[in-house]
Amino acid sequence: MGLPPIVEPVDALSDSELARTARHAALAGFGPVGQRRLAAATVGVVGAGGLGSGALLSLAAAGIGTIVLIDDDEVDLSNLHRQIIHGVGDVGRPKLDSAIESIRAVSPETVVVPHAARLDDENAIALLRGCDVVLDGSDTMATRTAVADACESLGIPLVWGTVQEWNAQLTVFWSAPPDGVEPIVLRDLFDPAATGEPPTCSAVGVLGALTVQVGALMATEAIKLVTGAGSPLLGRVLLIDGLGARQREVALHPASPAHA
Repeated sequence: MGLPPIVEPVDALSDSELARTARHAALAGFGPVGQRRLAAATVGVVGAGGLGSGALLSLAAAGIGTIVLIDDDEVDLSNLHRQIIHGVGDVGRPKLDSAIESIRAVSPETVVVPHAARLDDENAIALLRGCDVVLDGSDTMATRTAVADACESLGIPLVWGTVQEWNAQLTVFWSAPPDGVEPIVLRDLFDPAATGEPPTCSAVGVLGALTVQVGALMATEAIKLVTGAGSPLLGRVLLIDGLGARQREVALHPASPAHA
């Protein structure tokens, strides 16, 4: 099911941006107007880690106008098998700094609004207000819940992904979708209070290539929401089995009448 675009296009792109994104303009159902919508969009990304790396590079390459980036961590050598936005020379540096350099190298016209902060219940709404869509690349249940609650309160669509070991999940939550579309929020998928913290990557491992894949898919969902192209994963959860090279999806509906 297609949805209307959530961002009005800018009037025009620079000559260099027109040339850099020319292959987007050739896409059926996308075209020059879709590219101008991307240039007008403000996308929030929580975390410049495994999921954030693939998402940020994909968003920048796509020509997103403004990226609000929230991260308070430093690059560690053990990050680099999956956090491809950073390099060996960035070890010990703030992830914000190396991520911004990589984004600017890919898309000089993309504006990055950095926040060296750990998002929580107290600051989430202030940090995410003004974003057209948010991508959650965080790795703790507390942060994920805070992001989801803030997006639900603000009515912002949230692209949500998670990767553990060889497996991944991807979906879109939106508490205020267009008329006639069921609102879906995090608690329609699971109850964070009853779930607890999942095992860490350091404990059970994670396939680096899969985090890059899922981050790029998260960026694709954001692009579709911004431009109105295709059918976003609202009401569907994509399940990826990296080891078996299988993908399937399951339907997701409101868990209670309060969300219907």
